[in-house]
Amino acid sequence: MKQRIFISSVQKEFAEERQALKAYIRGDALLSRFFDVFLFEDLPAADRRADAVYLEEVRRCDLYLTLLGDQYGWEDADGLSPTHHEFNEATKFGKPRIVFVKGADDTDRHPKMRDLIKAAGAQLIRRRFSTSAELIPAVYASLVDYLAAKELLRSGPFDAAVCQDAALQDLSAEKIRRFVGIARRAHGFPLAEDTVAEEVLEHLNLLKRGRPTHAAILLFGVAPQRFMISSEVKCAHFHGTEVRKPIPFYQVYKGTVFDLVDQVDFVLSKINLAVGTREHSTQAPVEYEMPPEVVREAIVNAVAHRDYTSNGSVQVMLFADRLEVWNPGTLPPSLTLEKLRLPHGSVPGNPLLAEPLYLTKYIERMGTGIRDMIELCQQAGLADPEFSITDGFVATIRRRPERAFEAVGGKTRPESFSATGEVTGEVTGEVRKLLMICRDAMTRKRLQEALSLKGEENFRKLYLVPALETGYIEMTIPDKPKSSKQKYRLTAKARAWLAAHDSKQQEKGKDTP
Repeated sequence: MKQRIFISSVQKEFAEERQALKAYIRGDALLSRFFDVFLFEDLPAADRRADAVYLEEVRRCDLYLTLLGDQYGWEDADGLSPTHHEFNEATKFGKPRIVFVKGADDTDRHPKMRDLIKAAGAQLIRRRFSTSAELIPAVYASLVDYLAAKELLRSGPFDAAVCQDAALQDLSAEKIRRFVGIARRAHGFPLAEDTVAEEVLEHLNLLKRGRPTHAAILLFGVAPQRFMISSEVKCAHFHGTEVRKPIPFYQVYKGTVFDLVDQVDFVLSKINLAVGTREHSTQAPVEYEMPPEVVREAIVNAVAHRDYTSNGSVQVMLFADRLEVWNPGTLPPSLTLEKLRLPHGSVPGNPLLAEPLYLTKYIERMGTGIRDMIELCQQAGLADPEFSITDGFVATIRRRPERAFEAVGGKTRPESFSATGEVTGEVTGEVRKLLMICRDAMTRKRLQEALSLKGEENFRKLYLVPALETGYIEMTIPDKPKSSKQKYRLTAKARAWLAAHDSKQQEKGKDTP
């Protein structure tokens, strides 16, 4: 028998949140096994008084969940709203109550709503939220706690469970502080950058009885793989179309989930990039053979939604004809491969992990990621991405190496381009790409953005440092390498290489009909 949740609130004020909670609980693989949701608006019209119906449903429910906001709602002859009556009824019959309050500022609330919030706070713990995106993982955590307390769930879902042997000292305060700064700029995260780490973790529901959950370690751990060895990304590059030795490039990346999703840079460093002319704009167009957003979505989805109880790791494999991103996971019960291509709701496999990724704009919470990938591939003239489930979930993106050059106005594929995105000789593929976009003195940040790269460490290691060491790029302030005003420019050696490269392409273009 499923536990029945009665969701109480002013209907008009929380119409969106009520439907979102119902859809999420019914669509989640874990919660749907244990809970069903009652919403008053779902009842058909009947010849009964509304107050009699909703009070009866409160008495029938197993769990009472209320959302309190600014509005108090319609008042009866006793001066009480339906929400207030429902809260009193749940209290009278000893129902487990979970209270969520929207917003931190009480000044604009109806006076009676302020009184109700105060009364609720005197009896039980209230949680605050600002958006639906914050509400859903908070409800998720509360429902998991409820199941554990009722001994209906003896081991919680992976991301919400306590990470055994981990302590607060295993989390990086600097990583948490950096996250807060990014989340504030990206989504108006309510906590200040100097908020103590433990308070931030509590706000994100990442602590359980003062101990870090798996999600906390994966997001902010000093060394996440110490506790979850398979939480890594394996990247491999093959010159052919099959997995075959020798492997030209193989690297295992470790770190937090933020570090792991930045491994999109591995793919961008290996595929073709073309830079057009400034004929129509002061900014020369820069295009990769496949949209970086598509690559990023595939990798972020794999890291965010994988099954972390599996011993398998996310694998990113670049072949001559395709990119494959594999993760040890599957689709939620409410989705099929066919439905994945149609409009659908967001049902994250790891909601406590997904929330901070959303707050830092790595993912959206609208279930549009797959359809965005399809649309971007179509706009780029690529085949639709393919999705399959074998011993895990696989996303396949087909390559068309000449697409990058065509996109910036070229008529043929440059001779220096190859199916691997590399060139022979002293100038590596990564350095070549850097030289092609660095036609003026530019900051590190501008260079990185021009190449659509997310990870600063990867950019320095694969692009900037090799270009500096080989003498193709130089600092504008060499005696102060860490200056905030530091920029990078081409050397005479680089300009000579580019002139020869451009001349070669012009000669090649003359032979093109």
